[in-house]
Amino acid sequence: MLIQGFTGFMWLLSMALIVFSGFALFDAAVRREDAYRAADKKTKPFWLIILGIAFVVNLLFPILSFLPIIGLIATIVYMVDVRPAIRALPGGGRSNRGSSSDGPYGPWNGGR
Repeated sequence: MLIQGFTGFMWLLSMALIVFSGFALFDAAVRREDAYRAADKKTKPFWLIILGIAFVVNLLFPILSFLPIIGLIATIVYMVDVRPAIRALPGGGRSNRGSSSDGPYGPWNGGR
């Protein structure tokens, strides 16, 4: 009974770790590449590779080995250091193109 409870807890912890690293990978993928340079936080391909490796490691290895722990540390670094720095930039670092009425110097208001 106790072993089944521990196994269930470890499975839930493993799933939470997979979801956490998957969210970080998705978040890193939707941010603009120039936002990483503007925030002085390595490059977008660097973080995509690191977070992708962390995600795959979390899928393949049991949580009690050291590789998922290293992946967790990389994911935490992205979530508490890189992501807030990118989100603090104008536009939140998202790849928004603006509306179709935006001109080269801002929104076009039709002469109003």
